[in-house]
Amino acid sequence: LRGLMMDGRRKSVQAMAARLPDGNEQNLQQFVNQSTWDPVPVRRRIAQRMVPRIGPDAWAVDDVSFPKDGRMSVGVAHQYCGALGKQANCQVAVSVHAVSDTASCPLNWRLFLPREWADDTVRRRRTGVPEDIGHRQKWR
Repeated sequence: LRGLMMDGRRKSVQAMAARLPDGNEQNLQQFVNQSTWDPVPVRRRIAQRMVPRIGPDAWAVDDVSFPKDGRMSVGVAHQYCGALGKQANCQVAVSVHAVSDTASCPLNWRLFLPREWADDTVRRRRTGVPEDIGHRQKWR
């Protein structure tokens, strides 16, 4: 997470490993690409810890975009990129946040898989997208 939160335009494994004092590119690459873990308990724990601290006044559902230069990251496509306010190459995640006037925290999210990705079995296999994951409209 530190690598994602640090300054730097590129958020590739190589770039993040170079910025981290203890960055080991091979270990980070293996963790990102090959480690399997269930995100549900992690997200549940985040919600259990953060909701009481935030005292949410509302729940916000939003799509969050991540501009990308390349095409190899799962879900990257030329689509509306809210971070840039225009069509661009990006990934999009749909998220639910606990919100108050002083804080917010994402509690659950999923990566939006554009139809062009859902229909491309070679691309899906190459990037490890499970067969049961497909294109869904963002609001579903």
